[in-house]
Amino acid sequence: MIATIILIFIIGYLAIVFEHPLKLDKTVPALMMGALMWGVLAIGFHSGVLNVVDGHDHVFSLTGILDGPSIEAQEEGFSGVLLHHLGKIAEILIFLIGAMTIVELIDLHRGFDIIKEWIGTRNKKKLLWITGVIGFILSAIIDNLTTTIVLISILRKLIHDRNERLWYVALIITAANAGGAWSPIGDVTTTMLWIGKKVSSVQLIEYIVLPAIVCFAVPFFLASFNKVFKGELKEHKLDIDERAVTLLSSRKMLYLGLAMIIFVPIFKTITHLPPYIGMMLSLGIVWMFSEYVHPEENFNEDIKHKYSPHKALSRIEISSILFFLGILMAIAAFESVVVGNVSLLRSGADALTAAIPNTNIVIILLGFLSAVIDNVPLVAAAMGMFNNPLDDHLWHFIAYTAGTGGSMLIIGSAAGVAAMGMEKIDFIWYLKKITWLTAAGYLAGCAVFLLLA
Repeated sequence: MIATIILIFIIGYLAIVFEHPLKLDKTVPALMMGALMWGVLAIGFHSGVLNVVDGHDHVFSLTGILDGPSIEAQEEGFSGVLLHHLGKIAEILIFLIGAMTIVELIDLHRGFDIIKEWIGTRNKKKLLWITGVIGFILSAIIDNLTTTIVLISILRKLIHDRNERLWYVALIITAANAGGAWSPIGDVTTTMLWIGKKVSSVQLIEYIVLPAIVCFAVPFFLASFNKVFKGELKEHKLDIDERAVTLLSSRKMLYLGLAMIIFVPIFKTITHLPPYIGMMLSLGIVWMFSEYVHPEENFNEDIKHKYSPHKALSRIEISSILFFLGILMAIAAFESVVVGNVSLLRSGADALTAAIPNTNIVIILLGFLSAVIDNVPLVAAAMGMFNNPLDDHLWHFIAYTAGTGGSMLIIGSAAGVAAMGMEKIDFIWYLKKITWLTAAGYLAGCAVFLLLA
């Protein structure tokens, strides 16, 4: 039955990887995969074929048990394992829903249009560095996917030559992924490690920020010598849509929203409560403010729905939330099923360690693998494979490699996939022009991390 669980995962993951040729949203195979893996695990457990293990290494089994209270205890143990994983996953999903809603509220009030005011140059090389720095910093506060989308929207208004704009967009992916890697709220994987009590916010920033800066700066420095970044941008007459003014509430909502997201790690440090509690508080504050602020001069009830938090909630990508649910439940099944006396993932970690004794090499390879495979299941699997303590060197290195390694291919990160869709970036073009730059930055960042560790 273990082979069946593994086969379901392989088939499901292949369906996710090839979602475009199959014309099937990746959420569908993710949900089916997670449900079927637990279904097989439950059937195997209740038939006495499979055993499960909880987070404290307590093994539950019906093998050899004929009747009595012990059956109830073992079945309750199985239910407890499932509820434990669902609870840990729910923490991540609630956190993401809160963050997404705040970001959507900022966007409804055109808060991100303020960022365009920060870019006051037409020099191509200066524009490259300004947008890169903004992407690096902003992605640490909101997330790398949203940052990429926001900056692409801004670049479309600044650079009308698509061939030139593709270079900026491609490098923004690198900056956004690097920026998200050193912040507990900047990337789904760092959020997972933070909520999973593998890293603390202060230690994560301390150990990752310099390698992340190097990972961002090296590709930008090398690219700045390219002729595409020489000279000035051509003047362009703005059309009506591009001249759209910001709202009265734009600046207020931008600064309040970003401040409330930054407040979440501070709240956790003060209260020691899970991060999603702080995110709920932050969302409540931003929501309340949005109910009373006037976005326009003649603001009335007739147009209030345009800026409503309910509209922001309707714009959240629930499909992404459900995708994470399916993927994380699938990995949880691997983490729960017993092989020998340990979980399947722990058994895999032991085999990997035996094959490649140097853990640093394994983690560097993990970064290259994240350019091909989504980094969420990779990090989820790593969290189940290793039991190192809080803020161990291993967790910080995983946060860096999984967060930045995806930049090496256009399909290797959510930010890259979003940019690919928005600008129709060709996979081969990115591979030829950008991959070597991002690989140089990734390896340079790895070297810096290992030197500082």
